[in-house]
Amino acid sequence: MEIKKLIRKSCLGFEPYVAGKPIETLKRELGLKNIIKLASNENPLGASKKALSALKKNIDKIFFYPDANAYELKQALSKRYSLPAGNIFAAAGGDEIIELIAKLFFNAQDEIVFSKHSFIRYGMAAKLMGSKSIAVDMKEVFTHDLKAMAKACGAKTKAVFITNPNNPTGTYNTKSEIAEFLKALPKNKYGLKPIVILDEAYYEYAALEKDYAGALEFLKANPNLIVFRTFSKIFGLAGLRVGYGFASKEIVDYIERIRPPFNVNLLAQAGAAAAIFDKEQVEKSRKLVKREKEFLYKEFKKLGIDFVKSAANFVLFNSAPFKGKDFFKVMLKEGVITRAMDEYDLPDWVRVTIGSRKENEIFIGKLIKIRKQFVGK
Repeated sequence: MEIKKLIRKSCLGFEPYVAGKPIETLKRELGLKNIIKLASNENPLGASKKALSALKKNIDKIFFYPDANAYELKQALSKRYSLPAGNIFAAAGGDEIIELIAKLFFNAQDEIVFSKHSFIRYGMAAKLMGSKSIAVDMKEVFTHDLKAMAKACGAKTKAVFITNPNNPTGTYNTKSEIAEFLKALPKNKYGLKPIVILDEAYYEYAALEKDYAGALEFLKANPNLIVFRTFSKIFGLAGLRVGYGFASKEIVDYIERIRPPFNVNLLAQAGAAAAIFDKEQVEKSRKLVKREKEFLYKEFKKLGIDFVKSAANFVLFNSAPFKGKDFFKVMLKEGVITRAMDEYDLPDWVRVTIGSRKENEIFIGKLIKIRKQFVGK
């Protein structure tokens, strides 16, 4: 059977997203007893204590289907952000949000604009729907060039993705830059401004920057705006897969129509509804990341390694004289998992998650070791 004849053209040759392997899997494959994972931007402090308490209280309810409307979670988000529940939607992580938006809006004749070196799931979503991707070059400091992105929008532009702060570079655009971009967007052939999707997965970390502003303040004046965030990062709930978004009531209504029923599981809803009010988790995580980023910056400078200052919980650095993939492989044998950036068209760069001081010291120690061993530096 020539199954290819039945598959949608946009899915032929489609490359899957390559996620980092679990620690236990790598222990078995490599025969190592100790591995530290600094590849997926997880929180070294672990999960929100409030979330863990909520999970324990709800564990005996898992034989029930979850609330299909995620009522308690939406109410918690409504209270936390002072927005009507009708402007809020929930999903199984940011990945599902991106796909829901693509399924709702993108057609084969549409153009989707995003920044080069931004989160690769945007281009994947466009390809899945058969839409054309337009990747706009970044500024020299790996920051989104919002003026160029606005100019790249034309009659066929259906949507624009902006990651703020950006993954994997850690850079961000200021409040004034976002405001100017939203005003500068031209109308498309539908007589409307394109949908703007602002991915704020690392919002809680970036909020410490004085000139950074979350996009919620732009929501009321921009009905074409969708903002989404996640519980996977600062709240430490990556394994539960729960994300949430904000948009006009009209857009939320359509997202609710097309999303899978029960897409956010019962424990995820309970844990997230509790975590959103966990101020201690947020403060401790911010302090750790701020302190440990400075530690890595200092060590990189000592070694003469180029890096990009980050507003998130990871740092992008140049792996020279290694290529990123080679650095990843060598460090993996040392029991440290990092993330090579070839898939982001950054073959000479590696992203490392901010870990605990012990984890970061191990990482730097292994980095020094392999540089001496392989290049004598």
